[in-house]
Order: sequence, then C-alpha cells, then structure tokens
Amino acid sequence: MPATRTKKGKGKKAQSEAQKKEETPEQTEVVDDESMQTDQPGPSSSVVESAKQAVKSAEQAVEHAVEAVVEKAADVMEAAEEFVEDMTMKGVEESGPSGSNSGDDTTPPDSKQGSEAPVKMTMEERKAKLNELRKKMAASSRANRTSLAEEAAKAKITARDQARLERQRKLAETLRLKADAEERGEDVERQKNWEYTIEENDEWEKKLARKERRADFAFHDDAHAARRRYKKDLDLIKPDLEAYNKQKAIALGQGSGALTSFDASGSSSEVAAISQEQRLAAENLYRDANTLIYGDNKPSEDAIDRVVSKINKDIDKKGKFSRKRLNEEEGDITYINEHNRVFNKKIARYYDKYTAEIRASFERGTAI
Repeated sequence: MPATRTKKGKGKKAQSEAQKKEETPEQTEVVDDESMQTDQPGPSSSVVESAKQAVKSAEQAVEHAVEAVVEKAADVMEAAEEFVEDMTMKGVEESGPSGSNSGDDTTPPDSKQGSEAPVKMTMEERKAKLNELRKKMAASSRANRTSLAEEAAKAKITARDQARLERQRKLAETLRLKADAEERGEDVERQKNWEYTIEENDEWEKKLARKERRADFAFHDDAHAARRRYKKDLDLIKPDLEAYNKQKAIALGQGSGALTSFDASGSSSEVAAISQEQRLAAENLYRDANTLIYGDNKPSEDAIDRVVSKINKDIDKKGKFSRKRLNEEEGDITYINEHNRVFNKKIARYYDKYTAEIRASFERGTAI
C-alpha cells in the first residue's frame, strides 16, 4: 500500500515538472519576441521622423523666401530713395543759388547727404519711407481725379450756359457791392466814379454822344447813307503821326542836322540846299490851289496793305449781308403763339443740352 502511494506521488511530481518544462520555453519565446520588437524600429516611428524632416525643410524654405523678399524690398527702397535724391538735386541745380543766403542754405544738405550716404536705413525707416511715398502717390492720384472731374464738368457746360453763369456771377457781385455800400451808407455810383479819371470820363461821354448820334439806322437818302459810311471808315483809319511829325519838322526847319550843319567859313551852298529842302517840304505839307506839286505822293507798303484789307473786308461783308428775319435767332418755328414761344424758350434753356442729340437723330432719320 505505501509503495503504491509513493509511485503515485512520484508520478504527480513528474507531471508537474513536465508542465513546468513546457511552460518555460513559451516564456523564453515571449521574451525573445519582446527583445526582437525593441531592437527593430516599427513603422510609426519612421513616419514621424520623415514628417519632422519635411517640416524642418519647409521652415527653412520659408525662411529663405522671406529673406529674399526682404532683400528685394530693401533694394527697391534704396533705388526709390536714390531716385528721389537725384530728382531733388536736379531741381536744386536747375533753380540755382539765388544769393549768398541760398548758397549757405544749400551747402549743409550736401554735407549731410555725404555723411549719411554710407549709413544704411533700418527696416522701420524703410517702411516709414514707403508709407510716405504711398501717401504722396495717393494724394497725386486724388488731385488728378479732381482735375479730371472739373474738366469733364466744364466740357459738359455749353457756351450759352457759360455766358449765363458769367452774367449771374457779375450780377451777384454787383448786388453784393450795393448791399455793402447801403450798409455803410454810401452811394455805389459815386464810389464807382471815383475810380475813373477826368480824361476817361470825357472819352466815355464822347462815346455815348457819338453812339446816340448814330442811333438812327433807318435809310433817309443816299447822302445820309454815304455820310454814315464815311464816318465808319474814319473810325478804322489810324494816322501815322510819327511820319507826319517828321515831315512837319522838316518843313519848319527843325529836321535832324538842319540847323547844326551850318559852317561859317564855308560857302553858302549848304545853307541854300537846306533852305531849298525846307521850302519843298513846306510846299508838300501845306498845299493849296497855287501849288504846282501834284501826283508825287508814294504811299508805303503798310498803307497799301491797309487799303487792300479794307476793300476785301467790304467785299466779304457785302457778300454775307442779308436782311434779318424775325425768327433768325430762334431757328425753326416751334410755337403757335407768343405765350407758347416764351414757354418753349424756357424749356429749351434747361433741357436743350440733354435733348440735342435726340432731336438731331430725329432730323437725320436715324432715331431708334
């Protein structure tokens, strides 16, 4: 009985040892697998490293690009500064020194430029300079747009509207002067007359009297018409007072060298020649019915040109002359009575500049 027990105990011990032996290789295999895994890098670590390298290369490329852009901007700023300095120096050279003060004023900037030339500007200074140049460009563009708008507005205004605006401006100025004079208790006409001299006042009165005498434009007879024509021609004549005074001086013996060329020691032929010239000049200037000088006048080229231009002007005026019609200023008749004519005139004053093209298209037959 005990022997059998011992065999059973030994069998149990052997089984347990066998189980332990079977378990130990599996553990060693697991350990070996773990060591294998730790020795060889996995796929996730390689992806992370490649991503890090890509990020570093991208950062380096961005840094290089930023540095290149900054360098180019600095070059552009330096070129702009050099251009501005050249333009300012050219303007100073063209204007030139006006005096000793201007020369003294111009010398310090040259020395400053020479001293500041090797010094480079910082990035903030360059940005400030660039902003200043941009502001100047914006101001110039605004001024150009303003001038362009003004020119466009002037182009839209017709000659009639311009004349009307000028009349309104003069009327407003006159009314303002009158109102100011009334506030001060002064007479406008009296104050205005103080601006003219006595000679100007006399000329103005003569002009008004002459205009009043010629106010009668009706035809009376041929003699009256001829007299009016003669008076008009006299207004166009401009006498040569210089030549007349010279001829008069010779006739009176006051010519250049006429009295100072007398030589007491010489013969009297020179005096006789002078007296003969004086006599001929006097007879030529003061002619009467007993004079024998006739047809020896030789007009100058300017006088001939004036006569020719006057004749051509009369011919052109006669060819263009026509009797004035009642509706010549208004053009086509577009009214049925006087009230309608006044109304159409008021409408045309404000809307002709908008409807001119439409009316012209209707007249040509090209209106859509």
